[in-house]
Amino acid sequence: MSAHTIFDCASLGSVIRYFDSSPKPPARFTKKLVTWESRNGTGRLVKKEPPRTRITYSSPACFALHEGDFGESGVVVVSVRRTYSVESDLRFEIVERPSIGMVRVLQDLGDSPELLHLALNREAAERWLANNPYSRAYLEEVTADEVGADVMEGRSAA
Repeated sequence: MSAHTIFDCASLGSVIRYFDSSPKPPARFTKKLVTWESRNGTGRLVKKEPPRTRITYSSPACFALHEGDFGESGVVVVSVRRTYSVESDLRFEIVERPSIGMVRVLQDLGDSPELLHLALNREAAERWLANNPYSRAYLEEVTADEVGADVMEGRSAA
């Protein structure tokens, strides 16, 4: 799939794989391996930004993937996210979609919501939000209509 298809079809909370179709280099070639890893990986879709047009510039639509958190003793020191333009030359695929009944914890910032957490159910989402207070955060349940629309339109995972 193209980046544009991911922007149009994938829902927040989906796990997305990105790749450039090149073979993985042997571990002994550390610089080549680092470069390859920067263009091949997975992440959870956490934000979609519409295109912007300003007086001095314009930017295409883009989306952000959360690749992981790093820290110790439950304290996150670094959160790794990558943002991709819909014009990216990489290929993408939806590995996993949120299931019916899961609940997204979202925060409204700017033009579009940002996924803060994906919980198994409403109780878990409320518990997470109580332990991680955010202003303007709200809960959104993954519905059968959303999952059904993906199946009807041929947007199945994998």
